[in-house]
Amino acid sequence: MTATAPVLTLFQRDDCHLCDLALEVLAQARAPEFDSVFIDEDEGLEALYGMRVPVLRDEAAGIELDWPFDAAAVAVLLGRVG
Repeated sequence: MTATAPVLTLFQRDDCHLCDLALEVLAQARAPEFDSVFIDEDEGLEALYGMRVPVLRDEAAGIELDWPFDAAAVAVLLGRVG
């Protein structure tokens, strides 16, 4: 039985210090590959995430982590806590 890894998306902005910190947290948490989506040029994404970025989303579960999050919160999102 193989567990399916979450498909992650990190919503972020260009030149965003908090987004850089989020990338460091994802590295610490040893998160699997993820998509980076820059919201700067997308009005819809800007409306959803503009005040919240960076936001990490598990696409399969529909769960989002708003900043600030840490490696432990990412581990919970990834189902690594046990």
